[in-house]
Amino acid sequence: MAAPERVGASADVVVTEAEREDVGELWAVQRAAYVDEAQIYGDPFVLPLTESRGQLLRAVDGGAVLLKAVCGGRIVGGARGKAVGSAATVARLFVAPDRRREGIGSALLAAMERRLLAADPPPAAITLATGHGGRAVPELLRAAGYRQTHREALHEHLTLLHFRKEAPAAPAGGPGEPVQERVP
Repeated sequence: MAAPERVGASADVVVTEAEREDVGELWAVQRAAYVDEAQIYGDPFVLPLTESRGQLLRAVDGGAVLLKAVCGGRIVGGARGKAVGSAATVARLFVAPDRRREGIGSALLAAMERRLLAADPPPAAITLATGHGGRAVPELLRAAGYRQTHREALHEHLTLLHFRKEAPAAPAGGPGEPVQERVP
């Protein structure tokens, strides 16, 4: 397990790998984080809201990397991703509504990238998709070096924006090397 990473000007948030016993709280934060997305699309059945706690456990048992952001003992965000062969995908990236715009999402994404790029073999790129209705996530992804590759219409009201970031020749910091992140 990699060393925890501190986030935020006051370094009050720590990003680290989640444990199996964190799944229930992560699932609750995920649901809270995606309610506004469901409201944007007028669809209470967006995937992160319909996913069960058991499905999240099965993803972790299936080799997914699960990260958590913790502040004062409370989980305030999370991310899930998986590397398989030359491909890596971030499946979830979420922050509690009351803790957004503090750099937590950026820190979770950066930590997830390092975990995924440390896979053997390392992936050639990292991909993820997000709904078209919000601006914050696409802005975060572009700032982190992702480029939009295509759009995919899922329903009349929901289009996914697909993003990709090519892997660097050699990832900075190997697995297990502690990396401290501060957000200005």
